[in-house]
Amino acid sequence: MRVNKKYSCLPAEEKGIHIINIRAIEDIGYDQHESTLLNSLSKNPDADCKYGLYFRDGKRKVDYILVYHYKKSSAGKTLTRRVHHNDSSARSTKQDQPLPGKGVQLEMRESEPHVDYHEDDKRFRREEYEGNLVEAGLELERDEDTKIHGVGFVKIHAPWNVLCREAEFLKLKMPTKKMYQINQTHGLLKKINSVIQKITEPIQPKVAEHKPQTVKRLSYPFSREKQHLFDLSDRDSFFDSKTRSTIVYEILKRTTCTKAKYSMGITSLLANGVYSAAYPLHDGDYEGENVEPNDRKLLCEEWASYGVFYKYQPIDLVRKYFGEKIGLYFAWLGVYTQMLIPASIVGIIVFLYGCATVDENIPSMEMCDQRNNITMCPLCDRTCSYWKMSSACATARASHLFDNPATVFFSVFMALWAATFMEHWKRKQMRLNYRWDLTGFEEEEDHPRAEYEAKVLEKSLRKEHKHKETDKEKLTWKDRFPAYLTNFVGIIFMVGLTFAIVFGVIIYRISTAAALAISSTPSGRSSVRVTVTATAVIINLVVIIILDEVYGCIARWLTQIEVPKTDKNFEERLIFKAFLLKFVNAYTPIFYVAFFKGRFVGRPGDYVYIFHSFRMEECAPGGCLMELCIQLSIIMLGKQLIQNNLFEIGIPKMKKFIRYMKLKRRRSLDHEEHVKKKQRYEVDYNLEPFAGLTPEYMEMIIQFGFVTLFVASFPLAPLFALLNNIIEIRLDAKKFVTELRRPVAVRAKDIGIWYNILRGIGKLAVIINAFVISFTSDFIPRLVYLYMYSENGTMHGFVNHTLSSFNVSDFQAGTAPNDPMDLGYEVQICRYKDYREPPWSENKYDISKDFWAVLAARLAFVIVFQNLVMFMSDFVDWIIPDIPKDISQQIHKEKVLMVEVFMREEQGKLQMLETWKDNDKKKGENCNNHSPRLSRSHSGSLSSCHSYPLDV
Repeated sequence: MRVNKKYSCLPAEEKGIHIINIRAIEDIGYDQHESTLLNSLSKNPDADCKYGLYFRDGKRKVDYILVYHYKKSSAGKTLTRRVHHNDSSARSTKQDQPLPGKGVQLEMRESEPHVDYHEDDKRFRREEYEGNLVEAGLELERDEDTKIHGVGFVKIHAPWNVLCREAEFLKLKMPTKKMYQINQTHGLLKKINSVIQKITEPIQPKVAEHKPQTVKRLSYPFSREKQHLFDLSDRDSFFDSKTRSTIVYEILKRTTCTKAKYSMGITSLLANGVYSAAYPLHDGDYEGENVEPNDRKLLCEEWASYGVFYKYQPIDLVRKYFGEKIGLYFAWLGVYTQMLIPASIVGIIVFLYGCATVDENIPSMEMCDQRNNITMCPLCDRTCSYWKMSSACATARASHLFDNPATVFFSVFMALWAATFMEHWKRKQMRLNYRWDLTGFEEEEDHPRAEYEAKVLEKSLRKEHKHKETDKEKLTWKDRFPAYLTNFVGIIFMVGLTFAIVFGVIIYRISTAAALAISSTPSGRSSVRVTVTATAVIINLVVIIILDEVYGCIARWLTQIEVPKTDKNFEERLIFKAFLLKFVNAYTPIFYVAFFKGRFVGRPGDYVYIFHSFRMEECAPGGCLMELCIQLSIIMLGKQLIQNNLFEIGIPKMKKFIRYMKLKRRRSLDHEEHVKKKQRYEVDYNLEPFAGLTPEYMEMIIQFGFVTLFVASFPLAPLFALLNNIIEIRLDAKKFVTELRRPVAVRAKDIGIWYNILRGIGKLAVIINAFVISFTSDFIPRLVYLYMYSENGTMHGFVNHTLSSFNVSDFQAGTAPNDPMDLGYEVQICRYKDYREPPWSENKYDISKDFWAVLAARLAFVIVFQNLVMFMSDFVDWIIPDIPKDISQQIHKEKVLMVEVFMREEQGKLQMLETWKDNDKKKGENCNNHSPRLSRSHSGSLSSCHSYPLDV
């Protein structure tokens, strides 16, 4: 290991110092203010540097970590510790760590017969890159003496001048000395707020950042010329750890390594394996005895614990520790969960209304009345026999729980709820922007991704080979056309695969129903529909969970071959593809049951067949809404329980256990190695890398679809979503605090493309619920019957009205039941659910006028419902302002105060200049009034006269 003379130190475990190391110290020279070399001679250097949170001097904080793999050889073990010094006055890493062909490499070739050129190339790139980082002003310290063998760490510290320079470049808003009073409510509102605060005090997190503020510091983009405006009394805490790591990461992305005509920033170096990881450090341990108080420990106690599930989230502390982007995600998740409470209450009321009125529902009572003696046509050919409608009594009664007039009200309510939720979130987002000093923040163009730079380089080299111009190369649509074509074909194929799987499940349902109908036991025949529905839904659930993971990988691959220029472009394209595929995967089985099942069945004597042998499925006598409810509930609950919770808990635990076993296997048996406490960067290296927020948002967006799209068929969906999210918030929090490496803080003022997706789902939900109420439920046929056909203004006779008659003598050859006497009597006429002419009519089995009347009413309801609800949603959107009035007033107040501060500063400057001019004028008059003896030394007197303003 080469040792940087300014920033590096010897390993902590070497109590006995070799002569060669002493010689290195003599060659380098020890500078008490700059070098940290002799700190390794202290008794417990790990405690001095707080176990990796600081450099070995215990003063400079570690802001970022670079990790790399290296190979040790026994022959070169001692030699790699030698330091060659070519120029005692030089301070760069390039000079301290010679490149190939210089002193140390010659000796290594003599001692090592085998040279790994690939590893050498990586090492040379690291040396050049780290040298460039030092030239950029960063301070580095290397550590290869760790418990993880073959892994080296480079600790990075940003000194004060670098932090100030980069904060100015990034236009970071920092608090100034100026403080102002936040406008407080008065009168009745103030009393109401105080009462609410007292009531909610037990559910508030016990963190300082969550307490209501009465004063706020005026913030302004940092400027080195205006440092006097800022409160720099404590420079160590002026830039917090989140800001420091963000600044260092920007330098890492900007700094390049240009070996072999290949410009590489940190993203390229990570992609090419030069470094294996790069991450900021957590603040410290979150559990154990004698743990120093830190933000991570506080988050673990007040946020990432299931015992505080009833408390509000400490969003400001989350933002302080993880950055604005992650803070906005958890704030959005908290608002969404909070808004699910009223939706859950209304859903429970609707469900209880169905339970209370089930015994008063006339259609279900008629279906359950055995005195009606309605004989239904067979559900399948030959093996199925005639059956009594009263046998479907349980299904009819259960359908009323979800298919009643209250569900129409609930659909309208949920459409307005979705619009209110979006408006509430926009207002909450503006409050957070004001509180987090993000007003006026605009995202700038990000650095190009490593893959994009590599593709551009490849294009440049091809053109250079053809002796063409290579200036300002970029990828055009022609370069990306093969990727676009692959994307289009791939997405169409994946959507087709989803449809094919759903079609396969339909074939399974039909064939299984026919097979179970052959069963001779009456109990087996009576439970055919329930058995087929339950098993088919479970198959759908398993397929959805598997394809979700597959489609996630495929969406990432399709996005990678497009080679987007920036990380933001990559993320947006990935989100669009992943959402499209996962949306189709999750909702296709539900769309089939809601809108296609039972629509293309045909009629007795003229059924529609698949593959000339399987009859299309029919809905139950009570309609398909009950089956839609079963399908929706099992898929929603299964995805939440298995995919979202078990996978999120189980897979990280399993990966952590595998890493632990690998490290245990590679660990030395040396007792001292076991006793030695791990450094902070070693502990964090064993954590799972942060993979972005896309999976977290995606599962919540899909859940939002379950809550809004088909809510007319399952009013309890908001309740189950609420229960899941209460666990999900703490689960995600625990994962971020304890299971993941600390992510780089990213500034963001909104949730990005996810907001547009949410709005799209909200608009689509209105249309889908209109069609579910019109075509899937019996709400419209009941209204039509009640107002057009009912003789006494009640629902008596509705069931008979919806059933058509069929003469069993009209069965096609080979389709009649094998056992026509199964019910104990000969059947002449059987009934089936449809609006058709009776067999004794002139146009027998043709569609009747009643069908067209019901269809017209259904279409009219869709148009009226959709336009009415859309208008109401837009009215809610219009009536609720996006920016709260008090926030807009505070933002205006900040602008006025900032203008006042600068005006006072300008006035102060003018007064100072006038004072200087007056002093200069008085000095000049004094010089002109000197005695002749003094005037002989003219140059001296002038210099003395004009020295005052220069000194000032």
